[in-house]
Amino acid sequence: MLKKLNHPDVTKALSNLVWLGLERLVQTAVAIAIGGLLARYFGPELFGKWQYANTLLAVIAPLTWVCGAEILVPTIVKTRHLPESARPNPDEALGAILGSAFVLRFAVSLAAVLLCWGALAAGFFEPMVGAMLGGLVVALLFREPFGVVTAWLQSQTYSKPALLISLSTALLKAALVYLLVRIAVAPRHFGWLWAVEAALIAAALLVYFMRRHGGRLGWRVEPALFKSFVSAGTVFWLGLICMYLFLKLDRLMLQRFISYADLGHYSAAQQVNENWIGLALMLAQTLAPAFIYQVENLLKLRRNVMRLMCLAALVMAVGAIVLDLLAGPIIRHVFGPAFEAAIPILRWAVWLSVPASVEAMGNLVVLKFQARYILLVKWLLALLVALAVDATLIPIWGAYGALTGLACGYLSAIAVNLYFFRMRLHP
Repeated sequence: MLKKLNHPDVTKALSNLVWLGLERLVQTAVAIAIGGLLARYFGPELFGKWQYANTLLAVIAPLTWVCGAEILVPTIVKTRHLPESARPNPDEALGAILGSAFVLRFAVSLAAVLLCWGALAAGFFEPMVGAMLGGLVVALLFREPFGVVTAWLQSQTYSKPALLISLSTALLKAALVYLLVRIAVAPRHFGWLWAVEAALIAAALLVYFMRRHGGRLGWRVEPALFKSFVSAGTVFWLGLICMYLFLKLDRLMLQRFISYADLGHYSAAQQVNENWIGLALMLAQTLAPAFIYQVENLLKLRRNVMRLMCLAALVMAVGAIVLDLLAGPIIRHVFGPAFEAAIPILRWAVWLSVPASVEAMGNLVVLKFQARYILLVKWLLALLVALAVDATLIPIWGAYGALTGLACGYLSAIAVNLYFFRMRLHP
């Protein structure tokens, strides 16, 4: 056991996990604090509109993920581990990968922002929702394109710089939200603060990368690699669009059947829950390079993924018990007495973290083998299952019908993961 703990990959992963854990705790605290400030300032109805605008942003955002970390990280790792005779110049290879990915991401992000602004100008959304979304969507121009630096850091299992940048900007954003609330800035203007945060993160990541490379950026577009990213990324892209539609389908469907005030109650509960579920994604993000992506022995890989799935399920189940017991104090202290109806919703919602964590760990194997069609089928199936359940149960059970749809979608995604394991991980 001591030998295993002293292994460089394990040490690096544990160190990275500590930083990711700290960042996730701070981000969770900041998100909940900001949510509480805005909920008290806006009231249930306006807060429901704010959350609906954020839901629309979350649905639009995957349009910018045409070449995501699930392609970039394995590509960078693979290039670094090529035989010496076949290995290109490291800086040139990295510059071609990041430059090609950046141009592709930026072009798609710009198209997504312009498309959204066009929809806003055409009056497709309720006026207040549209005004909030108009500022929020600008963050897409900075978040994904410059996220190639974060993917580079992930490939080294060294996320500390990106996490420190994220922590600093999150705390700054919280302070600015508090200031804007105190001076009673109109709710329609708050979305621009998220765009400013994304721009600051992008600038800091760029500066850090250049400092690590002698003051040079060194990014360039390699046509063959660019085409490869478009080709390989398109199926992944469609899969991720289906995934995020699935994750936000509950609010999109609920908005048709309940008031914005009730949607505000549901969104308050889900905001707490989604920050908790983010822990599972954090675990997957930090453990993937060392324990999944670099492992070639199928028996060892199968053992690793099963252990990670069990670990994630155990951690999230223990946390769900705690959050279930503390749901009342959390909602009352964070969101205020006007959100009392969110308490029973949160008590049920936190248990979604268990299947969500199991799926996130299992998904790492799908990403390792670049099984893009499996990813697409999985999230398309989850989306269709959730849509059928939501359409049937939301008119009857309201918020609890939406939670049931999410649970059924996660279970169907886990079933596809298990099928893939059986097909791919047998020596």
